[in-house]
Amino acid sequence: MAAFGQRKAQRLARADASRKGGLDERAAPVVQLLNGRARFCTTSSCSGRLVLAQGSAADANSWEVQKKNCTWLMVTHETCTKDDVMTALEKATGDVVLKFEPFVLHVLCQELQDAQLLAVRSTHCLEVPLSHKGKLMVSEEYIEFLIHVANRKMEENTRRIDRFYKCLEVALKTAISANNSPSQETENRSVYIHRRKRKTIQEQDVHTSLKDHNEELEPEDDTESNLAIFAEIMI
Repeated sequence: MAAFGQRKAQRLARADASRKGGLDERAAPVVQLLNGRARFCTTSSCSGRLVLAQGSAADANSWEVQKKNCTWLMVTHETCTKDDVMTALEKATGDVVLKFEPFVLHVLCQELQDAQLLAVRSTHCLEVPLSHKGKLMVSEEYIEFLIHVANRKMEENTRRIDRFYKCLEVALKTAISANNSPSQETENRSVYIHRRKRKTIQEQDVHTSLKDHNEELEPEDDTESNLAIFAEIMI
């Protein structure tokens, strides 16, 4: 457990390597909430953004924009206007897509159960090609429609971040209470003892059966035995 704490300290001491160079304001409360707990460490985050990304026009059959090979003609963490997009498109020389990317958060967790607490995924995104080799392939009317859709997604994204923060705060408090509950600890110990006794009885029955057939037993491997007990507890 100490190793996780050391890794977390080293990670949080690193300089911010993102293009923005700092934490998004909307993502800050969630990031601070998690980093304030010993069992979690955030590694990267984005509160959500609208991007005009330009990639290579070498492959006309592929609309995949590789992050390392793309240029951002425009990026904003707020809603935008058609004029913002049209002005950015004037600089286009390759294939350009309009993307809305929702809130994303990457977190290191001390144990699997901690990761399960945070397991949330979303399909709340948008990616539409607008130009090819610098030539606009859609009408301005369609771009205006896309901006309307993207802005609505951005507004919904903000609501989802707030909702996620509130739910996470409650979940963390509940998890802490459960971990510190004497009754829960007693119950877990009782289950362990019960299963350990059952395993001992089963092992005794096996020993007795083998002795009746005059077969010599091999010494029991402690590691395998412990793993078997652990598997029973997990089941």
